[in-house]
Amino acid sequence: MLRLSSLLLRHNRHRCHLTKPFSTTTNPLSLTVPLSHPIYLIWSSNTSLGKTLVSTGLAASSLLPHRRRRSFLYLKPVQTGFPADSDSGFVFSKLTSLALRRRRLLSPHFSLLASNHLLKASASAAASLLAPGAPRIYDNGMCSLDWSEERRVAGENSGNDEPSELVCKTMYAWGDAVSPHLAAERENGTIEDSALLETVQRCLEIGVEKENMDHFCVVETAGGVASPGPSGSLQCDLYRPFRLPAILVGDGRLGGISGTISAYETLKLRGYDVVAVVLEDHGLVNEVPLASYLRNSVPVLVLPPVPQDLSDDLMEWYDGAHSVFDSLMEIMLSAHSERVKRLHDMPKRAVDVFWWPFTQHTFVPEGNVTVIDSRCGENFAVFKNDDAITEQFDACASWWTQGPDATLQTELARDIGYAAARFGHVMFPENVYEPALECAELLLEGVGKDWASRTYFSDNGSTAIEIALKMAFRKFSHDHGLLLESLKDNSTERCPELVVLALNGSYHGDTLGAMEAQAPSCYTGFLQQPWYKGRGFFLDPPTVFLSKNMWNLSLPEGLHSPDLNVKNMTFCSRDDILNKSRDNSDLAVIYSSFISHQLSKFPESKGLIGALIIEPVIHGAGGMHMVDPLFQRVLLNECRNKNIPVIFDEVFTGFWRLGTESAAELLRCFPDIACFGKLMTGGTIPLSATLATNAVFDSFIGDSKLKALLHGHSYSAHAIGCTAAAKSIRWFKDSDRNPNISSKGSLLRELWDNKLVYQISSHPGIKRVVVLGTLCAIELQAQGCNAGYGSLYASSLVKQLREDGVYMRPLGNVIYLMCGPCTSPKICNQALRKVYRRLEEFSRSQQN
Repeated sequence: MLRLSSLLLRHNRHRCHLTKPFSTTTNPLSLTVPLSHPIYLIWSSNTSLGKTLVSTGLAASSLLPHRRRRSFLYLKPVQTGFPADSDSGFVFSKLTSLALRRRRLLSPHFSLLASNHLLKASASAAASLLAPGAPRIYDNGMCSLDWSEERRVAGENSGNDEPSELVCKTMYAWGDAVSPHLAAERENGTIEDSALLETVQRCLEIGVEKENMDHFCVVETAGGVASPGPSGSLQCDLYRPFRLPAILVGDGRLGGISGTISAYETLKLRGYDVVAVVLEDHGLVNEVPLASYLRNSVPVLVLPPVPQDLSDDLMEWYDGAHSVFDSLMEIMLSAHSERVKRLHDMPKRAVDVFWWPFTQHTFVPEGNVTVIDSRCGENFAVFKNDDAITEQFDACASWWTQGPDATLQTELARDIGYAAARFGHVMFPENVYEPALECAELLLEGVGKDWASRTYFSDNGSTAIEIALKMAFRKFSHDHGLLLESLKDNSTERCPELVVLALNGSYHGDTLGAMEAQAPSCYTGFLQQPWYKGRGFFLDPPTVFLSKNMWNLSLPEGLHSPDLNVKNMTFCSRDDILNKSRDNSDLAVIYSSFISHQLSKFPESKGLIGALIIEPVIHGAGGMHMVDPLFQRVLLNECRNKNIPVIFDEVFTGFWRLGTESAAELLRCFPDIACFGKLMTGGTIPLSATLATNAVFDSFIGDSKLKALLHGHSYSAHAIGCTAAAKSIRWFKDSDRNPNISSKGSLLRELWDNKLVYQISSHPGIKRVVVLGTLCAIELQAQGCNAGYGSLYASSLVKQLREDGVYMRPLGNVIYLMCGPCTSPKICNQALRKVYRRLEEFSRSQQN
């Protein structure tokens, strides 16, 4: 026989504690989701559809059968209408009543300890729980309460057996029975999203440390899928960083099919996995069209009609619905175990089938494979072997492509879905459609402003370069009289050999033509590209870097001059390096003389220099070197004087990567042709563009198709990519959406802590630092085989940083942090502090 112990109602100390105010200067939260047990989000397509009924039914299926689980955690992050409405109180009350009712079905050894907790409440919601005269100290309208109630249901033979546990927690409660954002505003109790997520995080960790505990957890949302949370954020966005699998409570009423599908699509659009849909039977058989819409890939379960009599205790209803909840529980358990198994198996499956780019597979055993479950804004959600999903800041911006925060990511997903539904893919030549036209015009008004008049679309940065080379060589041939009349109808006849002028250390892509336009390197040797000839004349550029608190200029051999004033070799700030007044310096004259002399030595027998191609300001894959902007500007002017077309490779540097929309703004000069990619679509989908002047375009105009630019890609100007690009281009430069944009809209604010950057530059283990825009690159002091792209010197440091939640991929002994244009400086500096701490440890380990 079971007995119900006396109600234990505790108002411990009956006082409020001052809550810690949310501060924008606090470190961003790094979320971790345990996978040692199932955790599900309970959603509904609208309010009052029975989320709490479902949560209670799952608790009963979990705790009350013979083969029961040991612990069930019910979390209600947001509750309005408190205390009259308390969903955690409902689960607490009904579950203990069901335990008593089913006493004949349960083991005599059964024991249940149920508790209900309230963590924080507004003044009006807390008033009913506070003892008269108790201190009432509030912060931001919310009060921390140490309040709970307990009930114990025990069998006569339960003895000292450890009881099963039901833990119900309301995290934040407001008194007004309205939408959470309205209740929070009216009761002066607004909660920041980060504070709410941190509270959820702490509650999810309860009991995880206990061994041999069989847990199950549900987190029940408030209202509908897109109902606002306390801060005004939609709840489907608010909880997205956790990406917990979802149960969707649908609507069985008239009109419920549409609402349920809309809710399902809203969740899927944000990357949630909907494991099952459950709805109340209203006699309209809504489950049939829903199952058909879902292609029977998501189970749709039907609950019996809920009694309308408010005095009904629902005990019989739960008895009649227990088989549905048991089935739902089995679906959830199975989905969880299958997910964990997939995550565990993925590294082995990956090493068996993948051929990763730029990767020596010898160095990547199965245990070193990073399993990425999802992405939210700047962060990966990474699976750990200790059965947890944890956040890692994507500090390499996924090969320099990433820019969106979580909000823009959702916006892009929606717009991309719209474009796919409206257009799919349509052919581009001689056609026009809105996404392509809008994107082309935005490019010309933005990165091409004041110089470009034409946009040529392709699919990635390397192909954009190849197109640019074709454009430049045609322009050069046109201007220098190389287009012979005999070529008009003879496409096989060859002109004189054309080559490029480029800089050592630059990198322009992996396709064969693009590689010909770069200097010999580890990327172009016989091992990688046996066809490589290096069709160019390659100059050693001067570079600038931060070392020992000072910006320094490093000159290549041949540029040292006795006439060079030492004051031209050091700079107090990066702004001094970028200052155009340097054009009048002695160094500019030396640069001009050097370049002219080098060009005069290039023999015509090796070809004609038909184009200059440079990565403006920063050489990316070549080691994150900052080329002296003055040198590049003088080089460009020398080419202008010789009527040589100029190409800017901005695939890496474009779209705010270096703090301006185009790196041309840093150089204070314009090209004839420029290539863009990577960040252009917000890093969501491949697309590139080659912009050109009218003069370049006109060199392809003629009375024969053979004179046109005979180059193209099947997916040129695809609507999905153009839509993403248009959204991203606008978003990044909009100060209302991107808080990092200056008031004039032309610069990003400083994202990296200047004091810490200078401190790192003075570290004895650091050779140089380059910091500009979203980039902070650090070269480790290394010698011999420890230096260069093939070096593994930084491997142990990178591994430690990944454990710290900072995902890096080094360039040999060069490590770098790269954020997006929208990334908060506090996130950047949290990562930078972790790097500095690990550098200290790394240096000590190298000395031992």
